[in-house]
Amino acid sequence: MVNNHYAVIGGGINGLSVARQLLLDFPDSRVTVFEKEQKVAQHQSSHNSGVVHAGLYYEPGGLKARLCRRGAELVKQYCLEKDIAYDECGKVVVALNTVEEIRLESIYQRSIANKVADVRMLNAEEISAVEPNCIGTKALYSPRTAIVSYGDIAQKIAEEILEKGADIILGRAVTHLTENNKKISVHFSDNDHHDSTFDYVVSCAGLQSDRLAAHSGDIKTPKIVPFFGQYYVIDEAYKEHVKGLIYPVPDPSYPFLGVHFTKRIDGQMTIGPNAFISLGRENYSGTDYNVVDIYDFLTYRGFWRFSSKNVPAAARELRTVLSQTNFVAQAAKYVPSLANVSVTPATRGIRAQAMETDGSLVDDFVIRKQGNITHIRNAPSPGATSSLAIAEYIVKEIMTHE
Repeated sequence: MVNNHYAVIGGGINGLSVARQLLLDFPDSRVTVFEKEQKVAQHQSSHNSGVVHAGLYYEPGGLKARLCRRGAELVKQYCLEKDIAYDECGKVVVALNTVEEIRLESIYQRSIANKVADVRMLNAEEISAVEPNCIGTKALYSPRTAIVSYGDIAQKIAEEILEKGADIILGRAVTHLTENNKKISVHFSDNDHHDSTFDYVVSCAGLQSDRLAAHSGDIKTPKIVPFFGQYYVIDEAYKEHVKGLIYPVPDPSYPFLGVHFTKRIDGQMTIGPNAFISLGRENYSGTDYNVVDIYDFLTYRGFWRFSSKNVPAAARELRTVLSQTNFVAQAAKYVPSLANVSVTPATRGIRAQAMETDGSLVDDFVIRKQGNITHIRNAPSPGATSSLAIAEYIVKEIMTHE
């Protein structure tokens, strides 16, 4: 694989990380990255919370658990080496009652199994020592959880791979890939194709990953169903009421986590995100819509099965979509001093959530090899945290496996 020509589809943090890993492992190879936008990292890489997840929640032995732990180490190392801002602000997952305490104990046991550094349980008094304005009956404390700007990391990786000789081709949307006699052609949306053929291709297409995979001959499911998550920045005068990250205990009856406090690397404090169906896979403004994307999920059997099982969750999330007051109230359960704080809209992220035909959400990362083409089919949170480890996994294990 030393002197091969590789193509990477997608100039987000995962695609750029794969390109970097290829150049590290095979410095004499040729690597070409294709990105449909005029700049790299314009989608999920720059529309997220910025949290470097420690690996608390994930099923021990799964890809998420393994790659999140490794990825967190690599992100920290990369930021320190490249002088990128990195703040180990810590995180508390807070229980408000005995039912949540039982769930929290289960998360604690998972974090121990996943070998998360320095995690410990806190009682009510100990919570206030970490987060003076936070209330709760118990909490899981992860002091090594950190925050970064994944957009900044992606930009630095792009600079690095260009210095190593990679090509980044911007403004070309790849629609499908064809493989003949172990040579792969890259086709664009204008019915054109790239002049070169490639020995191996890695598709890191994020919100378009299912379409690119299916159009390239891979299986049609799981399909991506987009859910937006809105963040709000709290009044700067109140940002010191929270020191780091304050999260709720996940409720297994809801598919998404719920509103929480997240410190940003620029020092501002945010609350969010909610989670509701997006009227477009790339509708970051919230004021637009995409008919093709809407038709795609409305005609997908899995979406209706998911919806029928999650009516209470949809109602809860819709209230936070329609009312900033309700949004703030959800967060203020943990920090009552912020019950009346004013907020302004900030980042809106869109989660590229893979969904099966039975309506179940795919929890773990899904990475599939089809001939000499490797598709990242599902990489939601902690996808950014895990990006450098996902790249290692693909290049060192998936691509070399026949």
